[in-house]
Amino acid sequence: MLERLRCFLKQAIPTGDLRRLDVFRALNRFLAVADPRDDFTSLNPAISQVFRLIHPLNQQRRFFPRKVLMSWPIYRRLCWVGLGIWLAMVPTMLPTQATTVSVQPQFVDVLNSEETTSSLEQGRRYYQAGRFSAAVTLWQQAAHTYQTEGNSSSQALSLSYLASAYKELGQWDSAETAITQSLTLLQGADFDIDNAAQLSSNTALILAQALNAQGSLQLTKGNPAEALRSWQRSAALYDEIGDAQGRLGSQINQVQALQRLGLYRQARTRLEEINQQLQSQPNSVLKSKALQSLGVTLQHMGVFEDSLDALQQSLTISQQLGMGGDTSAVLLNLGHAWRRLSNIPKALDFYQQSAATATTAIAKVNAQLSQLNLLIETEQIPAVQGLLPQIQMQLPRLSASRGAVYAGVNVVQSLLTLTPEVRQDVLPNHGSAMVQILSEAILQARQLGDVRAESYAVGQLGQVYEQAGQWDHAQALTAQALALVHGISAPEITYQWQWQLGRILCQGEIPCALTGDGEGAIAAYTEAITQLGVLRTDLVATSQIQFSFRERVEPVYRELVTLLLTPSPNQAEISQANLKQARNVIEALQLAELDNFFQSACLDVQAQQIDQIDRAAAVLYPIILSDRLAVILSIKDQPLHYYATALSNTEIQNSLSQMRQSLSLAFPSQLRLQVSQKLYDWMIRPADRYLAAQDIQTLVLVPDGSLRSFPISALHDGEQYLIEKYSIAINSGLKLLEPQSLEPEQFNLLIGGLTEPRQGFAALPAASFEMEQIRAKVPAQLFLNQDFTQANLQTQLNHAKSSIVHLITHGQFSSTQDDTFILAWDRKIKADDLSNMLQTRQLKVNSPLDLLVLSACQTASGDNQAGLGLAGLALRSGARSTLASLWSVDDQSTAQLMVKFYDMLNQPETTKAEALRQAQIALLGQDGYQHPFFWAAFVMVGNWL
Repeated sequence: MLERLRCFLKQAIPTGDLRRLDVFRALNRFLAVADPRDDFTSLNPAISQVFRLIHPLNQQRRFFPRKVLMSWPIYRRLCWVGLGIWLAMVPTMLPTQATTVSVQPQFVDVLNSEETTSSLEQGRRYYQAGRFSAAVTLWQQAAHTYQTEGNSSSQALSLSYLASAYKELGQWDSAETAITQSLTLLQGADFDIDNAAQLSSNTALILAQALNAQGSLQLTKGNPAEALRSWQRSAALYDEIGDAQGRLGSQINQVQALQRLGLYRQARTRLEEINQQLQSQPNSVLKSKALQSLGVTLQHMGVFEDSLDALQQSLTISQQLGMGGDTSAVLLNLGHAWRRLSNIPKALDFYQQSAATATTAIAKVNAQLSQLNLLIETEQIPAVQGLLPQIQMQLPRLSASRGAVYAGVNVVQSLLTLTPEVRQDVLPNHGSAMVQILSEAILQARQLGDVRAESYAVGQLGQVYEQAGQWDHAQALTAQALALVHGISAPEITYQWQWQLGRILCQGEIPCALTGDGEGAIAAYTEAITQLGVLRTDLVATSQIQFSFRERVEPVYRELVTLLLTPSPNQAEISQANLKQARNVIEALQLAELDNFFQSACLDVQAQQIDQIDRAAAVLYPIILSDRLAVILSIKDQPLHYYATALSNTEIQNSLSQMRQSLSLAFPSQLRLQVSQKLYDWMIRPADRYLAAQDIQTLVLVPDGSLRSFPISALHDGEQYLIEKYSIAINSGLKLLEPQSLEPEQFNLLIGGLTEPRQGFAALPAASFEMEQIRAKVPAQLFLNQDFTQANLQTQLNHAKSSIVHLITHGQFSSTQDDTFILAWDRKIKADDLSNMLQTRQLKVNSPLDLLVLSACQTASGDNQAGLGLAGLALRSGARSTLASLWSVDDQSTAQLMVKFYDMLNQPETTKAEALRQAQIALLGQDGYQHPFFWAAFVMVGNWL
């Protein structure tokens, strides 16, 4: 390769050019030290000198300036080979296509002049091949020609196609303009879209296509309600003209809009209706494709078992009909589904079948890339060594397209997840091989005019220099990657490069080293989080095969908080502005985590200054960072206070785990108190003087991470438990309903549950006593055992105007939706279903639920993030407050605690948190129940008043 570079340099630089001698001197110095086995990172200074001589950096220090000192053809010839020497790339994340599951634009056939028809057809081929800029050029030409001919319907068709291509390129304003012009041409001034009979079939088909494109754009821009209306109208038009494929496509798209709106039950019902329609149809190409779309949609919704059913049906039909490429696509999606279900052998088998049946080179490579990524993830190195050469051979043969660019980027990204030692075993010439793949991807993106793909490649190139500690080069490339997407809508790219820029400005040290640019890094991180906010609905709709929240989102928030909570060298303490921003960022992270938990951006909340609600309450934000346990203390009308204990994340997690273990009755009491006091010293003791000075009565925790399932009431100061000093509540710092107290006259309970053993869970014999004692205190409706079914629970919730719903049954809170449930007589009711039932109750009864009580539930064993399930369920239920248990407690002691809780809650001017505290203290004072195991499990989440 080096000799080829020498040859190209001779051709690229004219003999009379005075730079020729300097260039070759620099090149010869490079060749003298080059080793073909080297990854070339040590040679960057020499290679950079070559390129500075030919193509100097401008004042912004870009590596790829737009203004060159030689002609573009010469520069391009040089770059094809030369870039391969000095580009070594470490991508941050798989660049993915749009995450919305929507059908491709349905290309309508119309009779036109031969020239314009050719432009439309060629544009379609470009679009379907991922060459969007080329498609734009042709469709612009077609639209102009049709306008000149006065053919408004065909002009409108071209414009609708154009809108779809603009959307893929992130040019949303241009897409909006094109689709608006298209609809205006089709509809006219007096058009009534509800009267499709007034249209010719050809015009109706074009209008349906335009509305379909409009809906896709509206969803991409974050307007699901408008998208739903567009797709409903599109489906109606397709139905009017008898286009079953178009109708089903629009109906499947509607599911995406319903999901984004938080209407999950409606979305699932719509999918079931579509599935029923398909089951009644004879096998056909249409049925196979519709089932495939249905399966992919279910997969994005996290319903993997049903996704497998739909995809398997689609596969059977496509194989019977010999559908080739469609069969390969279905097999690939089956592999994804099995991967999400952690069945690695089946996932790999389907990936292999997909590659074997692929009818295009890009489809085969994509299947092999999925296989390669999974093999690397599961450390099957010999298999990686066998597959990788096959992929390498095919990459250069791919037709130019965005998919081909991404394929090159993705194979390098997969390789770079390996350690350098393993990578050397897998691919002895890995440095030069990866460089060559990436250089071709960059230049191909430029040829395509695809700035999104180019930004991925250039920005990830910057990460190479970041890893090598070459901060100037890294910063210049990252800045250029950001410049490439400036002016287009690409938050999924922008956030990554802003995050990268923040790390670079800190020179790899979070918090910043003394030589780093802390203020610049904070600005970059802040912008990254702003872009994540824009991207919110897309993040939760993305398959976790392509996107890992804990690897690609959560660190952005935590690293920014670390920066904000680290004083600069010239600061004596952290500013109030930084403390307030840190508090807001950690609350934003909690919202993002809950969105990710439910796989939907459904929590339409706004920040609430909870420290301003109750003068007698103090709010603590304990935050787990990589190098410390930090706490922000907020008290009404007081400045924020901050304290921290220098600890590694491992030390923090081990201590929290030890605290949970110490609550076992078999754990020695002396050791339990030691652990409890240590954690008290970290989290509470520095705040004691502030709490005493302000006569604080309630501690409201906004817990972070594994602290959500931490029994804080059991902390001990050496003399007494924390619960003996303060009422305690858990809050997310977010507002769903106006906080208010629950007055005794509002008491009206709906109590349901199980007393008998069911589905492998033990009986709860004391539950009957608990229910009867509670009913003796306050008015209550009861339904037990066989009556406590999912359907009857929904019926009871819809008709009972109870302010409190109390469910006495086994259950579990986990960091995943599927493992968060309560037990009914007939089935496990999962978190999402229970939330939907409670939300439906809100609409039916038209009065807020003041309190949801979940008795006998527990957080999942071994799950550090299990409290996320409780927090998510509490927020999504719509209840002002939720009382639940962190572990399964003795049902006799639980019954006594609950009876005492309602007895205290029935007292005037007693808050929910104080009622719980008094019930816990009463249990603590009884013989046999002094141990925290019996009373520390219970937590009040949400409104404590």
